[in-house]
Amino acid sequence: MYNLVVFGAPGSGKGTQSARLIDEYGLYHISTGELLRDHIARDTQLGRVANEYISKGHLIPDNLMIDILEHTLESNPETAAGVIFDGFPRTIEQAKALKEMLAKRGSKVHAVVGLEVEDEELVERLLKRGLESGRSDDNLETINNRLEVYNKQTAPLREYYQNEGKYHGIKGSGSIDEIFNSIRESLKDTKE
Repeated sequence: MYNLVVFGAPGSGKGTQSARLIDEYGLYHISTGELLRDHIARDTQLGRVANEYISKGHLIPDNLMIDILEHTLESNPETAAGVIFDGFPRTIEQAKALKEMLAKRGSKVHAVVGLEVEDEELVERLLKRGLESGRSDDNLETINNRLEVYNKQTAPLREYYQNEGKYHGIKGSGSIDEIFNSIRESLKDTKE
């Protein structure tokens, strides 16, 4: 089992690079953003609760995200070979919960890919994505809220994973191929 966390601010390219990593390593992909958007689109109870937070640029409460992730891991046998966690964890509490979940399965987080992009570029990317995709959370007010929340609540994960010796900071600007090659090079010694 090989587990990767893809970490970065909204618009840093987590989804794009996760898709490349799935192809490279053959891992199961869990995108908490996709899970939540699916529930919102289906208008489930979870989707309605999630939408109350997401539409304002806030994070989903830790206990709710942890329950969703645990359910996803338990209900998908494909996760046994390894997982790319895209958008999770987003807080120190979630990181500790992930560590526990994986330890129960006899595994761990092997590496954390941190896509590092300047805020100005993130805003540009997200506004462009909003125009192209129609995502309602890609508007300037919500983007600024999401970046503020990220910088306060999620950015501390960088230090948490650096202290564990698992953080691989990657410059998230440049071509998709350049960024992916940097990731691949950085990860080559992390597989057991």
